[in-house]
Amino acid sequence: MAASAAPAVEVEQLRAGYGKAVILDGVDLKVAPGEFVAILGSSGCGKTTLLRTIAGFQKTMGGAVRSFGRDMANLPPEKRDVAMVFQSYALWPHMTVLGNMGYGLRLRGVSRDEIKARVAKVLAMLNMGGLEDRKVTNLSGGQRQRVALGRALAVEPKLLLLDEPMSNLDAKVRIQVRAEIKTLQKRLGFAALHVTHDREEAMTMADRIVVMDQGRIAQLGTPEDVYHRPSTPFVAAFMGADNAIDLEIGQGANGIEVKAGPHHAATKVTEQVPTGSLTAYFRDDLTKLVDPDHRADNELVLKGEVALRSYPGGHYRYAVSVGDQEFTVKESRSLEVGTKAGLSIPIRALHLFPRNAPAKPN
Repeated sequence: MAASAAPAVEVEQLRAGYGKAVILDGVDLKVAPGEFVAILGSSGCGKTTLLRTIAGFQKTMGGAVRSFGRDMANLPPEKRDVAMVFQSYALWPHMTVLGNMGYGLRLRGVSRDEIKARVAKVLAMLNMGGLEDRKVTNLSGGQRQRVALGRALAVEPKLLLLDEPMSNLDAKVRIQVRAEIKTLQKRLGFAALHVTHDREEAMTMADRIVVMDQGRIAQLGTPEDVYHRPSTPFVAAFMGADNAIDLEIGQGANGIEVKAGPHHAATKVTEQVPTGSLTAYFRDDLTKLVDPDHRADNELVLKGEVALRSYPGGHYRYAVSVGDQEFTVKESRSLEVGTKAGLSIPIRALHLFPRNAPAKPN
C-alpha cells in the first residue's frame, strides 16, 4: 500500500454488541487495499460481530469505522461499497442463478442488460457459464457457495467480507473454493476480510492473520509470525501448541539449563531463552519418541509410557503418558502399549511464557 493510500477498512477503538452486552471491546484494525486478512478465534469471540459491524448490519456502541477514508458508521449497508458472503449462503430459493447474482445490482439501479452482462462475466470466472437460468435449489453445495460469492463480486466491491463461507462444504470442495476465492481476490484486486475457525484455511489464504479472544485482538501478524512467534499463551494454544508443561530455566553448573523435574533430567540450553518459572507450550508434530534415557543439549526429553496406539495409515499415532498428562506423537515404528519411552521436544520448538501469564495482553 502506498503511503498516501487510505486503508480499505479501518476500525478504531470499535465497540459493538447486542442490547447491553458488549461483544467488541476496543478493536483497532487496518486492512490495506488488495490485502487479504483472516480473522481467527473461538466461538463467541466477536469475529462475526466485527464483520457485521463493518458491513452495517450491526450498529456501533463507540469508535470509528472507515473505508478508504470515508466515515461509514451511520451509512446503511447498501451505501458502503462493501459486499458480504454469508455462512448460510443466504440465497433466494425461488430465484434463478441470474436472479440471485444480480440482486445486489438491481438494488443499485443497474439496468437489466448490464446485470446480465456482469453476471455472465462473473459466472465465467467461476466456471459456471450457462447456468444463469437454473434454480439455486437445483445446485450442489459448492455451486450454491459460488453463486453467493458471485453475487458479492457482481457489485464490484472494493472490500469483500467473508463470514465462514466454506464451513458447510465437504473437504474436497472446500479446498477448491478456497483456491478460487484467493485467485479471484488477486486477479480483481479487492481487499478481503475473512472470518474462519479453520486455522489451515487462514494460514493458506491470508496475507495477515488476526487472532481474536473475548472481543479483543490477541495478536495480528503474518501467518509465519502468528504460528512461530505467538505473543500469548492463548495464541500459542489456538495455533496448535496446546500441550503445556511447567519448567524451571536458569543458571546451572555449566551454563543455562532446564532444571531437572519429576519426569525429565536437566538439559543444557545454548539457545537464547527466557529464564525463571515458565510454562512451555508445544505442538505434537514437533515431538518424537526416543529412548527414555536419551540426553542431548537443547532437547527436552520427557520420560513416559505408551498408553495408546492407533494406525491412521502411513504411521502410528501414540498417546504417551507423562505423569498425569498425555501427549500424542507420530512415529513410523510399531511400539507396544506399556513401552517405556522418552518424548523428545527441541528447545527451539517451545513457546515459553512466565508461569501464570495472562492468556491475553492487558
